Amino acid sequence: MSEFILPNRPRRLRKTASMRELFKENSLSLNDLILPIFVEEGADDYQPIKAMPGIVRIPEKRLAFEIERFAKAGIRSVMTFGISHHLDETGSDSWAENGLVSRMSRICKDAVPEMIVMSDTCFCEYTSHGHCGILCNNGEVHNDNTLINLGKQAVAAARAGADFIAPSAAMDGQVKAIRHALDKAGFQNTPIMAYSTKFASSFYGPFREAAGTALKGDRKTYQMDPMNRREAIRESLLDEAEGADVLMVKPAGAYLDIIRDIRERSNLPLAAYQVSGEYAMIKFAAQAGAIDETNVVLESLGAIKRAGADTILSYFALELAEKKILTP
Repeated sequence: MSEFILPNRPRRLRKTASMRELFKENSLSLNDLILPIFVEEGADDYQPIKAMPGIVRIPEKRLAFEIERFAKAGIRSVMTFGISHHLDETGSDSWAENGLVSRMSRICKDAVPEMIVMSDTCFCEYTSHGHCGILCNNGEVHNDNTLINLGKQAVAAARAGADFIAPSAAMDGQVKAIRHALDKAGFQNTPIMAYSTKFASSFYGPFREAAGTALKGDRKTYQMDPMNRREAIRESLLDEAEGADVLMVKPAGAYLDIIRDIRERSNLPLAAYQVSGEYAMIKFAAQAGAIDETNVVLESLGAIKRAGADTILSYFALELAEKKILTP
């Protein structure tokens, strides 16, 4: 028997599973998750992504089947990324009426009308050079000319049925330009989920294989320096002022401080993207027997939620759904 009289014993509220659940400050469900998917046009079969165990490129002709499968598992929302075989200097296929961006949204909505379809709005998967916009003669991305094309792509996706436009090109003024283009085309009610604070991160490595971008070099002239905290807040607040409906921090796990900073400064819904490198690290560590995968996945997602994110893009979403680890 202890001789100490301790009036404060936090463990009193932890002594049973039911009590721990009762006083849990944050919860996680499938409703919090968005599943990013990769869709390849002209492919005959699924293409495993070596750097992301368990993730595949979906052949376009199988997309409807997969969307139905996702819905049956409990997935409510997807973010579409296309692997195009119609590349050019400007990424013009991405705003074609029957280009891959439009077809993906149309197929998803036709298959499962209630699925929330978010169209990633960028050019890195549609340009022959792999950058996120039009290149100047000196090799730099021309910000303002790219804005015009982002508006075209956004309208094409909205016309095809996309529920959300999600601009990830990291161009200054992209939310304002897209909002103007959508409104002018009659899509005033189509919301924008802005990749409002997007870092030039090394955690994107496996995505390069997944999306098949032709990029040589980096995107440091238009994506954010990972060491900048004040600028990160500024970027998201600028997107809010330009008309974003939802803000986003990408990546998530190494930027929990940024998620919290933005949460404290904005009342808009806030998303966070658990990116390919975060996924790969957990998967490979689990394969090596170094960690318990399920517990680490839930802990990592829980930390993102705890930091202030309302919704999380995660490649783990489908696995968590199919194994019924999380439910809606």
